[in-house]
Amino acid sequence: MNDTNDSVRKEQFGNEKDTENTEQNNNAEISPDKSQPKDLNAESDDSDDNESQHSEKEEKSEEPFTSDESTSDEHAAAESVDQPGNESVQEQQPDTPKEPDYSQYNKQELLNEFKKLNARGDIIHLNHQINSIRNLFYKKHNEEIEQAKDEFVRAGNQEADFKPADDAVENEFRQELNKYQQLKADYNNKLDEIKKRNLEEKYKIIEGIKNLINSQESINDTFQEFRELQRKWRETGIVPQQELKNLWESYNYNVEKFYDYIKINKELRDLDFKKNLEAKIKLCEQAEELLLEPNIVTAFRQLQEYHNQWREIGPVPKENRKELWERFREATSTINKKHHEYFENLKKEQKANLEKKTELCEKAEAMADVVYESQKDWEVKSKEIIELQRIWKTIGFAPKKHNTKIYQRFREACDKFFDNKREYYAQNKEEQLDNLQRKTDLCVQAETLKDSTDWKRTTDELIRLQKKWKEIGPVPRKNSEEIWKRFRAACDQFFNRKSDHFSNIDSEYEENLKKKNEIIDKIENFEPGTDVQENINTLKTFQRQWSEIGFVPYKEKDKIQERYRLALNKHFDNLKVNEDRKNLIKYKAKLDNIAAKPRPVLKFRQEREKFFNKLKQLENDITLWENNIGFFSSSDSANEMRKDFENKIKRGKEKIQVLEEKIRQIDDMIDKAED
Repeated sequence: MNDTNDSVRKEQFGNEKDTENTEQNNNAEISPDKSQPKDLNAESDDSDDNESQHSEKEEKSEEPFTSDESTSDEHAAAESVDQPGNESVQEQQPDTPKEPDYSQYNKQELLNEFKKLNARGDIIHLNHQINSIRNLFYKKHNEEIEQAKDEFVRAGNQEADFKPADDAVENEFRQELNKYQQLKADYNNKLDEIKKRNLEEKYKIIEGIKNLINSQESINDTFQEFRELQRKWRETGIVPQQELKNLWESYNYNVEKFYDYIKINKELRDLDFKKNLEAKIKLCEQAEELLLEPNIVTAFRQLQEYHNQWREIGPVPKENRKELWERFREATSTINKKHHEYFENLKKEQKANLEKKTELCEKAEAMADVVYESQKDWEVKSKEIIELQRIWKTIGFAPKKHNTKIYQRFREACDKFFDNKREYYAQNKEEQLDNLQRKTDLCVQAETLKDSTDWKRTTDELIRLQKKWKEIGPVPRKNSEEIWKRFRAACDQFFNRKSDHFSNIDSEYEENLKKKNEIIDKIENFEPGTDVQENINTLKTFQRQWSEIGFVPYKEKDKIQERYRLALNKHFDNLKVNEDRKNLIKYKAKLDNIAAKPRPVLKFRQEREKFFNKLKQLENDITLWENNIGFFSSSDSANEMRKDFENKIKRGKEKIQVLEEKIRQIDDMIDKAED
């Protein structure tokens, strides 16, 4: 069967969610909902009304408009910082080196480049490069898997049997990605500590300004101390965003009080005004240069830095104040308008993308809801689904609140289609009819053995036939139950006769029955004490004694086993121990029940395989959960999701311990049964 590489297509398409989520997070900091500018008219630039009465008094520092400092993520993102580790963090925008063209790199080269970036530890500037390398790496990785699957199918194999080979480079790349996430988390934690220290330092500076009011030194000395405090203020790095507004209000208030108190002399005042004028003219020029910046988000962020500097600079001569402020505000207004228009256009574009993706979902869902009757129809529709996936990748993001949901909707439709296709091929009539003939032959062989009295040889032969039965694929659904009942009846007839035979010839079975009834009487009459551990030990002793007793007559085995199980479970249910431990103790009783039935080793191995598969699945889930935790940003919702994942991981590890103990118990029972 030339099945289309649907599972390859699914696997290749499957990484789109990770890619989109990563890029979505990268764009989150410029969300239009969080970065729209206020009305510029909301801020007053009027001069101090009392200037004429207090000619020596210092005017208030002009406070030009910026985005809402207490709530804007955009403003928070605009605060440029050096790497943590110094006593202060400088608020500057270092030049970002040009990113290399990674598109021509192979997977090993991308991994090596990733290692170099991790070794640099320059976390604040690496995010975009890391995402570029990550997306390119997994694009190449998925292409390799698709190529390998194509070759596998062309060699005459079934596509459903394909399993990607373990990729050491990809495993090492995941380790490096985890390392980067840890570095990023450490960086953010250290940065938070630095912000707290900076906040404490700035409040100390404010206290220093307060203390100057009571200083007994000369005006010149006092003013020099004031200038030194202002210098320290500027050199002290960023503070927690939520403290910024109160901090600036306190600082400006105390600066005003200082100027009121010392009544600085006109000459020194004019010199100070002149220096402030030069600094603010330079800021106006820099703000006007931002009008030529092609990236409006970059321009907006830099503008926030200029506004911070404007606040730190003192007042200018009164005759220049209005003109200078209008010049700075005009540049600010133009940039804010462009910023607003940028996000309005982005909203429209994302809304259009949502409509396009919704249309693709509807087309995919329509195809997924149809059961096609011919292999040709399935191949044609598979190509159409793959084309829809290709078109999906060319469409940009939908609005953030819809992006994940619309992707999930499309992915589910594609998955449903390919699942239906696999089911169709699994039910291919020609292959199933061949399987029916092979299973019919096994039934004939089993029926010739059902009356045999060569117990050992016939048992081995029937077990061999049962193994072959499992290796044969499915048969037509209308014949499935009938053929199975025929084969099962032949096997059961022999094994039931064998059990009856040995129960009738071995008087030991009756003695075993008597012993087991005595143990059940002890269990039923057992009065638990207050020592929980002692009670558990007593019940385990009963279990051990029970397992040491051999078989009972076949017709009695189910009845006595049920009585034993109920008596034991009644005590276990009343034990004041955790559910996992209680589960393990009760499971031992279940194993004893299996041991009392025919062919216990086969059933033990089935139990073992079931728990072993669950254990491996849990280990894979835990690895995935632990990896996902590293991608969460620092927010209330992300922290709550992180806690949910941590609880899942904790409970998963507890389940693994229980599964490992059950497997150990099964192994002990297998060893005992084989002996």
